[in-house]
Amino acid sequence: MSNCRKIRDRGYRTGYLRSPAWFARRDRWFTRQVRSGEALRCQACSILDAKDMLELHHADYTGVHRTPDGHWVAHEPHDHLIPLHPYCHDLLHRLLERDQVLAHHRTRRDATHLALEHLRRKLARPAEEVTNR
Repeated sequence: MSNCRKIRDRGYRTGYLRSPAWFARRDRWFTRQVRSGEALRCQACSILDAKDMLELHHADYTGVHRTPDGHWVAHEPHDHLIPLHPYCHDLLHRLLERDQVLAHHRTRRDATHLALEHLRRKLARPAEEVTNR
């Protein structure tokens, strides 16, 4: 088991993340968030932002697969997708890839949540700065 992007790719980044299925799933995720009344916020740095400024990180690949004819299917559960700024997303992946325990001895979901907690502590801002944004 590995949580490293380079090993797990198998067409995921070059295929799935550029597919109509992913763009439709991404739109559904943001639509559901907005309808629920929850603010769009990076889950690492806690800064509010617009849909086009956030990426979605897969805490788990459950629901993502290819059909025999090569089309991608995107049925990830809502809570398996985590909104992050591109920079925060990159930091999260660096932690997942470079920490040997997270990269090889945890499920992707557990590793993501542990790395995200670490990032939150490192990126924490004083309370008044967050509320003024």
